[in-house]
Amino acid sequence: MLASDRQKTTSELMAKPFVELSFGVLGETLPADHGYGLYSAIAHLCPDIHEQEGLSILTIPGEPDRQGKIHLSQSSHLKIRLPYEPARLALVLPLAGQTLTIGKHSIQLTIPQIHPLRPVDKLRSRIVTIKKFQDPEPFKEAAQRQLDALGIQGNLILPLNEEGEPSRKAIKIKTYFVVGFSLIVTDLNEEDSLKLQQHGLGGKHRMGCGIFTPFPRAWRFYDS
Repeated sequence: MLASDRQKTTSELMAKPFVELSFGVLGETLPADHGYGLYSAIAHLCPDIHEQEGLSILTIPGEPDRQGKIHLSQSSHLKIRLPYEPARLALVLPLAGQTLTIGKHSIQLTIPQIHPLRPVDKLRSRIVTIKKFQDPEPFKEAAQRQLDALGIQGNLILPLNEEGEPSRKAIKIKTYFVVGFSLIVTDLNEEDSLKLQQHGLGGKHRMGCGIFTPFPRAWRFYDS
């Protein structure tokens, strides 16, 4: 797709309302790094999502055991964000009741609820990946350029980890790792908040990267 065609497609998508489908998850554990495995399992059942622009798949939150797994609970949901169009919804609704196998783990999905996106003035993304940017300052500058290109005004922050350094994350895709950073954007107006939730930043949105969400009310469960 040419750059001009991609920009046109993005503009068309941005003009549409977006929603999140929230599937309840029945199961015990998942790999902590399950973005690629989750996408692969979903694409196996719904292969047409490969061609869908504007579709994002959030990783499933759970309580980490610090040994490479998360434990699921009633708070664990699979959320898929996409434009509110009957044809697009029809592509993922068949996931209801299905069993997904991710590595050695299996989960079953319940009937989803559909929620509109809501604007909030502060959003977070667990991991944003931008190709060729793996150091904090150049990465932040690249993320700022993407915000500027979208016309979004906000204060971009790289949160710090326990060692006081920018929170660097990585996801495994097949045999290689993709590095990124956690990001927070504050001081958003309603229009820009919705725009950032719809479009995201960076790449790998179907593997849980670059997707911005409101801060959770409680921090008992994490999607790390």
